[in-house]
Amino acid sequence: MSRNRKAGTVTIIPNLSIIDIAEEGKGVGKADELVVFVDKAVPGDVVDVRVVKKKKNFAEAVIENLSKASDLRVDPFCEHFGTCGGCKWQHMGYDAQLKFKHKNVEAALQRLAKIDTSAMEPILGSAKNKYYRNKLEYTFSNKRWLNKQDMADRPEDLTGPNEDLEMNALGFHVPLRFDKILDIQHCYLQAEPSNTLRNSVRAYALENGLSFYDLRNHEGNLRNLIIRTSSTGEVMVVVVFAYAEQEQVDGLMEHLKLNFPEITSLLYILNQKKNDTIFDQDVITYNGRDHIFEEMDGLKFKIGAKSFYQTNSDQAHELYKITKEFAGFTGNELVYDLYTGAGTIANFVARSVKEVVGIEYVPTAIEDAKFNSDLNKIENTIFYAGDMKDILTREFIASHGKPDVVITDPPRAGMHADVVERLLEMEAEKIVYVSCNAATQARDLALLKEKYEVVRIKPVDMFPHTQHVENVVLLKFVGSSLNDTLENN
Repeated sequence: MSRNRKAGTVTIIPNLSIIDIAEEGKGVGKADELVVFVDKAVPGDVVDVRVVKKKKNFAEAVIENLSKASDLRVDPFCEHFGTCGGCKWQHMGYDAQLKFKHKNVEAALQRLAKIDTSAMEPILGSAKNKYYRNKLEYTFSNKRWLNKQDMADRPEDLTGPNEDLEMNALGFHVPLRFDKILDIQHCYLQAEPSNTLRNSVRAYALENGLSFYDLRNHEGNLRNLIIRTSSTGEVMVVVVFAYAEQEQVDGLMEHLKLNFPEITSLLYILNQKKNDTIFDQDVITYNGRDHIFEEMDGLKFKIGAKSFYQTNSDQAHELYKITKEFAGFTGNELVYDLYTGAGTIANFVARSVKEVVGIEYVPTAIEDAKFNSDLNKIENTIFYAGDMKDILTREFIASHGKPDVVITDPPRAGMHADVVERLLEMEAEKIVYVSCNAATQARDLALLKEKYEVVRIKPVDMFPHTQHVENVVLLKFVGSSLNDTLENN
């Protein structure tokens, strides 16, 4: 049993054995009756930890000393690991990551929905666990995160800012520090030309005196950089300026046009709002098209600056194939695709069914969905924009018909209670529930158990080296088998 040792106000727990990993990605240990969540700990580690937050039944801690390293540990491949907020599981082998993702999905379904997971299918790992993303968004800041080497290089007598230290950064937010940006040298999430592009933009800005955004005072020339790539080899670059003269805008955009002829879509935005969202901003085409194309299973999809598309293209194809297989289409089904986004799933399954009705909150996404149907000469889809709980009414169902299959892929928050209630009322024979959050999925499944039984479960890893995981569940209406029995008798 571990004992706490106090050093002033610091609580140290020595020789803590890490026995599990939590859904948010932290290692889990137990000290007496206290559950301790330890950042960057791996099951099998034995660690001395320093408590940084303590509640009645749990504590959060950081590693002070790694007494015994777990066999599951590997050396992180990225120099930014530990400071960057992404890829938090880089220090754990990929097979182990898959094991714990599978286990966390299983635990959520068992604990929150009381579902029998004995027939749960093995998690599908990603063929690529580096350079698998098709979209990254970087932030410019004049307040770079200073690492240990930066601090060590500061003169001992320096009390104010070090004028010789470059404070501009282009990279990712440091966790819990909204105004601090980690200057990224090489990111393993997106393939070239992503890294070369980002580093070139930074170098140009520094050489030409373009100011990096001040996140506290809301001033500066450069705000964000978005890079999208596709499996077809096309590249989109979106530079988001804040307070910039047209001459400054043209200078950077011309630099990108001349030095990166592979850019298919070169765009910029002027955003002077207090937040980074671009959905309400005008996108200006500087060169090329205002979109790129993605391909999947013989289908083409238009991707604009504001379009939603799964960020792991290859694994999205696997996810949709599983969704289609779970649905078991015969060709005569009416399908409702809830939270359809840009209609990717709707168009993917359309040729296997009679008709697909897609509903999505974002109007621009619905425009993309319609365009993608036209692009692929798909004539049996129909799309509606609006809040799901307001669109999916009894009148809507009466007008469009009772669906044979419902596919639902909601955001992390899961489905609104009114939507769940409407699913229970419409009594579709099958529901295929795709989720990026096993906890909210389990909450909804617990409500759907009133009329449905879970018959298949399969997790899919879309985001290697993170704790995130998708999960696909097939539900069947339990009344169907009961009615068949009564009719046969």
